[in-house]
Amino acid sequence: MTRADVAGRVADLGYAAGWRLVRELPEPVARTAFDAGADLAARRGGPGVARLRAHYARVRPDLDAHALDELTRAGVRSYARYWREAFRLPSTDLKELAGRVDPAVHGREHLDAALARGRGAVVALTHSGNWDVVGAWAVQRYGGFATVAERLRPEALFQRFVDYRESLGFEILPMTGGEAPVRALLRALRAGRIVCLVADRDLSHRGVGVDFFGHRAAMPPGPASLAAATGAALLPLGCWFTGSGADEGWGFRIHPPVPVAPRDGVPAATQAMADAFAGDIAEHPQDWHMLQRIWPDLG
Repeated sequence: MTRADVAGRVADLGYAAGWRLVRELPEPVARTAFDAGADLAARRGGPGVARLRAHYARVRPDLDAHALDELTRAGVRSYARYWREAFRLPSTDLKELAGRVDPAVHGREHLDAALARGRGAVVALTHSGNWDVVGAWAVQRYGGFATVAERLRPEALFQRFVDYRESLGFEILPMTGGEAPVRALLRALRAGRIVCLVADRDLSHRGVGVDFFGHRAAMPPGPASLAAATGAALLPLGCWFTGSGADEGWGFRIHPPVPVAPRDGVPAATQAMADAFAGDIAEHPQDWHMLQRIWPDLG
């Protein structure tokens, strides 16, 4: 067994324990434990924390070193909150959750109008806040949606995440190892359904170059390409956390549709999508959990 195999097995066991144990803890106990773990991780640093700090420096170039450290600490806490909520979601009353989310969704009329046209909607979002919560809300209010999942290793870990999100009602399409997901996404849109894609990181190596916080980055062409091919609306979605302690909540913003010209319109639409992302991230930087490389010049 290779070192990568061992690391993957340990990760799988860790996530399994999280989904089994965290939901059994009283909410205040879980919150305290995850906050303490996040603070320890922020103090220790590490590659993920260092990259998060570098990304926040791009978002908030006005901050001095101390303020940037505090933003990074808040970001690690926010990321820990995402996992705390994720581990507890399978045992949550999803109908009750949707009722709590309803007033937090701004711009819902854009999604309703897109679906009323019968051509579906491509909802593009970032690694921010808790996208699983808004996904669970969409299942309750619109009957579900299709999305694509990066295939993880080991297979057991990938399947664990698939099982988790399918338990919330998501239709999960593996990025590799089966039918090309684009075909299923096109079918969904042509049937007037919703497609949700996390779109602030390109995994295709065919990304569209965009200006993102004043620096060159690559974002996936998929959302705009699907919209161009089907006439579906391309709707950027912002996600963030609100409140603290017993008053925790969420904020979601569905932006107006991004125009996508039928011919050669993908680059301009992808830049407009990136601009919408940047606006939401700038308002809520601590809730952007991008621990992977996004700007090539940062290494």
